[in-house]
Amino acid sequence: MIYIDLFAGAGGLSEGFIRAGYTPVAHVEMDEAACYSLKTRIACHYLKSNNQYDEYLSYLKGEISRTELYGLVPEELLNSAINLSIGGENNDKIHKEIHKHLQSREVDLIIGGPPCQAYSLVGRARSANNMNGDPRNYLYVQYGKYLEKYQPKMFVFENVWGLESAKDGLYLRNMKNLFEKKGYKMELFKVEADKFGVLQNRKRIILVGWKDDFVPSIPDLLKIDETSRYKVSSLLGDLPFLNAGEGTDKYQRYERLPSKYLVDNNIRNSLNVLTQHVSRPHTRQDMEIYRIAVNKWNNGQQRLDYNDLPERLKTHSNRRSFFDRFKVVAQDLCYSHTVVAHIAKDGHYYIHPSIEQNRSITVREAARLQSFPDDYYFEGVKESGSRTAAFKQIGNAVPPLMAEKIAIALKSVL
Repeated sequence: MIYIDLFAGAGGLSEGFIRAGYTPVAHVEMDEAACYSLKTRIACHYLKSNNQYDEYLSYLKGEISRTELYGLVPEELLNSAINLSIGGENNDKIHKEIHKHLQSREVDLIIGGPPCQAYSLVGRARSANNMNGDPRNYLYVQYGKYLEKYQPKMFVFENVWGLESAKDGLYLRNMKNLFEKKGYKMELFKVEADKFGVLQNRKRIILVGWKDDFVPSIPDLLKIDETSRYKVSSLLGDLPFLNAGEGTDKYQRYERLPSKYLVDNNIRNSLNVLTQHVSRPHTRQDMEIYRIAVNKWNNGQQRLDYNDLPERLKTHSNRRSFFDRFKVVAQDLCYSHTVVAHIAKDGHYYIHPSIEQNRSITVREAARLQSFPDDYYFEGVKESGSRTAAFKQIGNAVPPLMAEKIAIALKSVL
């Protein structure tokens, strides 16, 4: 089953479909760093399928460079990650690249969702004009053009719950009308990632569409309930102890055996090679606030209200909103709060629950909350990598574990 991934990001949605047996023909992504992550993941899958996984592990160990890694993979395969923004004159360039990889095959599926900031409740709250006039509001029009061009049997469109209420539902109604004009009907599902076994409270809209010349039996994604009995601590317990500012990008070894959750969900899957477990440095003031926040949670499951801090620790002038700007990742619950792209700005909203470590979470810990496997490496523009770019990619991603179960549910229909 052949698919195209639009607005692919670092490839979380695609990873789930690959695991379920689908074959990507192209990933289209405008962010350069995310596109490198896609290429690195393409390299991983290619080398693993050709019994050369050790070569990929050499990259994770820092023994070979990114350029050397890519030299082990057919160039046309790497070029299927297309680093262009969708729309305007770029569409012709994208179509030419897709045609090279598609050849005479038909597209079974288009997956992906435009950037969600324009629809998200938080994005609108932070915007001075409620995101009015933001061009990202209308990227679904480009999605419709790709449906018209490639005529897939089905599509999977992912976005935030706020899509339903944005402009009082106008965008969603327009989207439905546009897709119908292109020959597609659709059904909307408001899903929660923890129902798919992800240890995170992440609410998303999944639009499943199909060509209107047949009547499929669309599975009810809301009936999928594989809520894990594990707690967030099962994601963190095997990782090395880190103080603020410590860690190694490539590579460290694990300190303990993996939990059953990590094994069963293919998260710790790269032998004994741990990457991107690096903590941000923090100021003494932030670390003092972190200790207060962790103590309040671990000793009574209470969240820190910023206004309750001692005056000497209050440096923000805005004291009327975002009271919970310092938040602990609760390891004693069955899911964490939502990982979002803002994690790239600072770690205050994602404080590690260990008071001894006294820091925010690492890239690898954030990736685990999103259910990414440990051999998934998030690239920067430069070969030396970028922690900020990695956090942004993770926060914007679809959890692969959720994507995989959606892909499996749709497989029988296709």
